[in-house]
Amino acid sequence: MVSRMQGRTVVRKKLNKLSSLTKSKSLQKSSVVVDGFYHINELKLRLEAMVREYSILLQNLQLPTEVKVERIHGNGLLVIKVKSWEKGRGLLVSILESLEEMGVNVVQARVSCTHGFHMEAIAEAQDKAPDIQKLTQQIHKAIAEPGHGGVVL
Repeated sequence: MVSRMQGRTVVRKKLNKLSSLTKSKSLQKSSVVVDGFYHINELKLRLEAMVREYSILLQNLQLPTEVKVERIHGNGLLVIKVKSWEKGRGLLVSILESLEEMGVNVVQARVSCTHGFHMEAIAEAQDKAPDIQKLTQQIHKAIAEPGHGGVVL
C-alpha cells in the first residue's frame, strides 16, 4: 500500500512539473500529457525554423578569402597560403590546376578542411619567376570559380 501511494505521489509531482512547463490549465492527466506533446511539437517547429534561418544567414554571409604569395629569398621558391571559409567544391584541385597553368609546381603542401579550407604550400616556378600579383589573382579566381581554369595574364 505504501509503495502504491509513493508511486502516485511521484506521478502527481511529475504531472505538476509538466503542467507548469507547458503552462497547462487542465487538471486531468490525459489533458496535461496532450498539452505536453503539443508543447514539444511547438518547440520542435521553432527549432527547425531557427535552423533554416541560420542556414540562410550562413549562405548569404560572405566571409573573406585570404591568399598570400611570398618569395623565399635565395632559392626561387614561393610560399602560398590560402584561407577560405568555403569547404568542398573541389577547391584544392582547382587551385593546383591554376598553379600548373601558370607554370608553378607545388613541391610540398599541407591542406586542412576542418574549419573551412586552409592550404600552405611551397612551390617553384618552372621557367621564370611568376608575377606575385597575377598569381594571387589566379588563385582568387580558382577559389571563386572552382573547375573553371584559365590563366589571367
